[in-house]
Amino acid sequence: MDSTILIVPLAAVVAPLLAAIVRRVLVVPLIVFEIGLGMLVGPDGLGWVANTELLDMLSNLGLAMLFFMAGNEIDPASMKGRVGSRALGGWFVSAAIAVAGAAILADSFQAAVIIAIALTGTALGTITPILRDAGLNRGPLGNAISAAGAVGEFAPLVAISVFLSGRQPIAGALTLLLFLGVAAIAFLVAERGQRRWLQRMVSVTLHTSGQFAVRFVICLLAALVALALALGIDFLLGAFTAGMLAKVVLRDGDPDEERVIEAKLESIAFGFFVPVFFVTTGISFPLSTLLEQPRTLSLVPLIALLMLLVRGVPGFFAPARGASLSDRRTSALFTATTLPLVIAIAKIGTHSGAISEQLAAALVGGGMLSVLLFPMLALLGRDAGTHDPRDGNDEVKRPAGPQELPMGAHE
Repeated sequence: MDSTILIVPLAAVVAPLLAAIVRRVLVVPLIVFEIGLGMLVGPDGLGWVANTELLDMLSNLGLAMLFFMAGNEIDPASMKGRVGSRALGGWFVSAAIAVAGAAILADSFQAAVIIAIALTGTALGTITPILRDAGLNRGPLGNAISAAGAVGEFAPLVAISVFLSGRQPIAGALTLLLFLGVAAIAFLVAERGQRRWLQRMVSVTLHTSGQFAVRFVICLLAALVALALALGIDFLLGAFTAGMLAKVVLRDGDPDEERVIEAKLESIAFGFFVPVFFVTTGISFPLSTLLEQPRTLSLVPLIALLMLLVRGVPGFFAPARGASLSDRRTSALFTATTLPLVIAIAKIGTHSGAISEQLAAALVGGGMLSVLLFPMLALLGRDAGTHDPRDGNDEVKRPAGPQELPMGAHE
């Protein structure tokens, strides 16, 4: 019997248990344990599990769900005004710094493009639950980090579709515009269309086996991913857009029902598909290659520092004028946290032959280091329950005790 069917779910169960134990001392995101356990049971560890085609397929589904949930976290209204402008301008600054940093590591133009795009991402899906648990998801600071994270998820996906689609950039841009045009029409219909029938079906089936809302959302995800694949652009852009569209489609309903739907989607994503993705990432990670070559291993902290420079510098200036030094430090470190995009881009680079397995491993290793260190350093010295009087909530929150510190979560 193939042990994969047992060991991968077992690793997914053990990971939050380890995170719960360690969180008494350190705030370590859950994905660190999932990837670490994957390495432990994988070919370069105990050798209990191999990366099969089935596992790879489930991993891709998990990656799609991860980006769907990241898109679902975004409120388009929050991206308007100065907050959105600073976030977008900050990403272009990141892109300029990334190009210079990529020139140091790359031995070809194509490799430089891949590295530069990988350096400009922000793991919005990873940092959002941590921000929420720490009481930092609202107010000026939370809005600034969320806006920077949203652009840091979306803009690299656009760059992938233009520069890494296998077409000439102009052809890639035209295809991308076609996809965005279809998506814009879908958003317009969702905004102005009649949704009473949808809300009625959601209410009638919410607590039955019909589960229309969940089925509708999954169908929406499948439709936009299929459209992206049909057009030859990265399927993650389809998944991310589907998450944003689902939020628009399901809003204006009963708030309690919306919370129930969100809980169901989170259960599907973070209860199964996303953990499988991260455990599989650990299983397929070429740990022996990294450890056998000191030069490759030395690239890991260098890449993590580049990520901090590329995204952290604009992230430092993302909060509005008058923000404290502590808030700017927190914003910089959270904005520089990245991993899932790096994993996806590294796969594209190795499959196309543009970068070596060693460099891909170093890129992913740098992303792992950012997830391990940056959120922990961002929260260092902060009171997890401190109330920001500018967030519009008059409720004063009780400071979190040692066992209430955020466990961390996924991208």
